[in-house]
Amino acid sequence: MNKHFIQLIVFVIISAVAQAQSPHMNSENGNPLLPGYFADPTIKKFDDTYYIYATSDGVKLASGEPSVWISKDLVNWYNQEMTLDLPEGLTNCWAPDVVKGDNGKYYYYMGNCQFGCNIYGYVSDSPTGPWKPVNDGKAVIPVGTSKEYLPALDAQFFKDDDGSLYSYFGTWCTSFKGMGWVKINQDDMFTIEEEGFIPIEQIPHAFEAAYPLKKDSIYFLMYSAGDCRLSTYSVHYAWSRSPKGPWNYGKNNPILETSEDGLIHSPGHHSVLEENGEYYIFYHRHDNPHSSGGEFRQTCMDRMVFSDPYTIEKIDASHEGVCVNKNKKQPKNLALEAKASATSYYHLQAEVNRYTEKETDYKYLPLLATDDNNGTIWKASSGSLPQSLVIDLAKKQSIKRVMTEFEYSTYFYQYRIETSADSINWNIFTDRTQNKQSGCPIIDDNNADARYVKITVTGTEKAGMYAAIWNVKVYDDLFETPELNHHIQTIEAGSTAQKGLLVDFDVQKLKAKKIKQFKNKGLMDGDFVLHGDASLSTIDGVKAVQLEGKGYYELTASPAKSLNWNSPFTASAWVNVPELQNGDCILKWNSRDNMLQSSYAAMMFGSGPFGAIAHGDGSVDMGFKETPSANQWHHIAITFDGMKESVYVDGKLDRELPLMLFVESDTVLIGSSGFEMENFKGFIAKVQLYDISMNSEEISNLFIQSKPKGLK
Repeated sequence: MNKHFIQLIVFVIISAVAQAQSPHMNSENGNPLLPGYFADPTIKKFDDTYYIYATSDGVKLASGEPSVWISKDLVNWYNQEMTLDLPEGLTNCWAPDVVKGDNGKYYYYMGNCQFGCNIYGYVSDSPTGPWKPVNDGKAVIPVGTSKEYLPALDAQFFKDDDGSLYSYFGTWCTSFKGMGWVKINQDDMFTIEEEGFIPIEQIPHAFEAAYPLKKDSIYFLMYSAGDCRLSTYSVHYAWSRSPKGPWNYGKNNPILETSEDGLIHSPGHHSVLEENGEYYIFYHRHDNPHSSGGEFRQTCMDRMVFSDPYTIEKIDASHEGVCVNKNKKQPKNLALEAKASATSYYHLQAEVNRYTEKETDYKYLPLLATDDNNGTIWKASSGSLPQSLVIDLAKKQSIKRVMTEFEYSTYFYQYRIETSADSINWNIFTDRTQNKQSGCPIIDDNNADARYVKITVTGTEKAGMYAAIWNVKVYDDLFETPELNHHIQTIEAGSTAQKGLLVDFDVQKLKAKKIKQFKNKGLMDGDFVLHGDASLSTIDGVKAVQLEGKGYYELTASPAKSLNWNSPFTASAWVNVPELQNGDCILKWNSRDNMLQSSYAAMMFGSGPFGAIAHGDGSVDMGFKETPSANQWHHIAITFDGMKESVYVDGKLDRELPLMLFVESDTVLIGSSGFEMENFKGFIAKVQLYDISMNSEEISNLFIQSKPKGLK
């Protein structure tokens, strides 16, 4: 049978499988609007250009680098990382808004909870920065404004017809029984001239994300209700004849909510654009499949309709989106729906968890990089590099531009692009294997006549980042794009060099006088040094170190770079606990500095919600599904591949959770997290830490091979 015919049959089958996974996988979809993880979008139009300011999501509690998306047509968007003069330790830029002052300058406001939940302000001569602090860097709207202890987050600004500038804000509003508002001095853009409070009775179910607007003579206050991590998140509104209220709860609420099939999941925290008398709502929703913790949100755009002066109709949240500029001529994307293959792709299979209503079974296929759909992505099978994606344009064509949209727009990827007429002989189109520049899309121009385009990812800014691409677009013509000022990093690419067994804490051959310091048998080298008290005991025939909460071991070796960020690992331990606690630490290998969601990992043992592994946030901590019994030897294993974390007890899977981590490796501790209250109380016979991920069969073998002598 002809080779190309076989390839065609395989492609058709794979395409059918992809379409069967979910109806959101359609090349004609306009939602999500942006390729990447961006939440809390604020849409602005300055002169003839549109800007979307958003929370950079997908990184430890939405703490990605601040950036802006730029477009001339609401269809083609370009990302630029912004320069923001942040105080040291301020790691988040949440729910930003930008206001153009009467002086022609631009003012950027964002929320942060590093020093209390406050709103901070910045000023620039340009909508894209660089930004300098106003109010000497102090909060513009401090926590407790309008009501004692009210978190000043999610501030949105509104300029009335008389020039008055208002801001509405607040989160956990159901607990504080309402939202706050202030009137801001327009000369300095930070002094609060007046403040007030909107009681929850006027804005039922309000949780966060206020958005004010005025249509004709009526004021609308829109807001989000429910939990942004779950399907309950939704948009409501109230109306008033004054910007200060009182407010009347609107009809049709909620006007935007999770779809019945769950594929439009947790929509909310929005802004609104009026264009030629039409209204458009910009909001975020969860990615597909839904990532754990609701921190991988994507920006969407749909039409919003007022049916009378006081009423907003229910919004038809869609995958298709809204193409506002349908008549605008666009260059033809030669790669659209082209056949694609790759060195590998990831197949995510996971049980139901607290964020999903059903099991996950999803393939990140190569063809998802050529569908021009920001809701689908090709992702390699692991974080190991290099990984390649090959696109077949069906015939030899002129190639002058390749635009690549990598998974994270604010981190750099190192790669090369090659072209070929026969998929055998390849020529370099672009060599960016030393690239230190982020952005999206990454634009590479050259001149080639070829049928095949190959993109090979050779490095990433952060360790353990997958080779992953939302879309690849190929053009036979050059066209105008915005002038962007991309940052050039000076740091080295993240380490991908895996070694295997790094830490091997084994007391089987130790004698009592040796327990204060002994050699690490793993590849990290160094010695285990005892801090505090420990004793050598034999329990149920197994020799073990007994720790009673007053002692722990520290490994003298330097932290392993191969355990940084989202790198894979496997942690294994044989322990016996006389009495179950909430969560005692068996093994810690990374830092708790700036500990935000998914930025910490420690192997625990206990009956609490972080009894298996702690990640620094209750939404992603992992307890045991079935807590192992006390007074009995157990083998505990945690394995992580960069996309999913699994907990095993005595060689059998206990539970699993789709997850990404953003950790910094640090000193290895055995029996402590660094906090005395979490010190281990019980017996430890063996602890091992690998910088590789293991599958279920390998864990089963590890259970057998690592079993301590004397254990039946």
